[in-house]
Amino acid sequence: MKRNLYIAACFAIAIALVAFDAPSWVALGAGLAVALGTRMDRPKQAKLLTTLSLQLGVMALGAGMNLDTVLRVGVNGALVTATGLALAITLGLGLGRVLGVPKDTSLLVAVGTGICGGSAIAAVASVTRPKDHEMSVALAVVFVLNAVGLILFPAIGHLVGMSEPMFGRWAALAIHDTSSVVGAGMAYGAIALTVATTTKLARALWIVPVTLATAVLRAGDSETGSLKNVKWPWFILGFVAIAALVTWVPALAPFGPPVKLAGTRSLLVALFLIGLSLSPKAIAKVGPKPFVLGVILWVVLATVSVPLAAFST
Repeated sequence: MKRNLYIAACFAIAIALVAFDAPSWVALGAGLAVALGTRMDRPKQAKLLTTLSLQLGVMALGAGMNLDTVLRVGVNGALVTATGLALAITLGLGLGRVLGVPKDTSLLVAVGTGICGGSAIAAVASVTRPKDHEMSVALAVVFVLNAVGLILFPAIGHLVGMSEPMFGRWAALAIHDTSSVVGAGMAYGAIALTVATTTKLARALWIVPVTLATAVLRAGDSETGSLKNVKWPWFILGFVAIAALVTWVPALAPFGPPVKLAGTRSLLVALFLIGLSLSPKAIAKVGPKPFVLGVILWVVLATVSVPLAAFST
């Protein structure tokens, strides 16, 4: 009876999160609150539902991309975005080893910092299949720092006298999540908003090659090292296909916003389910090291992004 009430309550919370279009951090926090408050194990079916909602959500987010704009901006700033991403992943994995953070957690924090927050973590996690609590911790780290960046970046930009184009580029390179990049750009000015949005979308497209590369490298780490062992992230092809259809088939363009909205709602469900997996035991096991990793990585990337933004503006 108690188990049935728990499942019913989780179902009701998930519906409420979707109905009210809750922020990502609220969805994750709600799952954490239920997990820590009830101390009950997550239903077995939740793992499959988490995977499906993550992959469908990432696919649907492709409907929010105009590939013409993204590719144009991406070509112009390819060196800058590639440099920032390479630094994030290399430094993230290196610091992770020094701090004793599990490899999967380090990778998720690194791609979340270097690409686009929760969406990148969701995509790469679908390939690496980390432990549930590792993904929860990585998401929590990125969401906390993302919220700090939304408030802190405009203040720093004004303090040092950044122009709107430079601030827009800097915010897009250093703030984790697309929504916070848009929010910071909007707070700074109309030009900053335009530059930040287009640059961030181009940066987000790195989800595709990074996820594919992760799948191949993971197969190489196996005993046989054969491409037959690659867990190909087919949903990434769906992401690109949906973006292409919305961009280059005019009749489908009006469907872009509702499809993207459906994707964000699907990710809300996934984040809630991920939060349910983080037990007090798991929190004690992980400790504060992933958060230390995330803070150091973010500060370094934000600092290096200043000259990169100036170079590409």
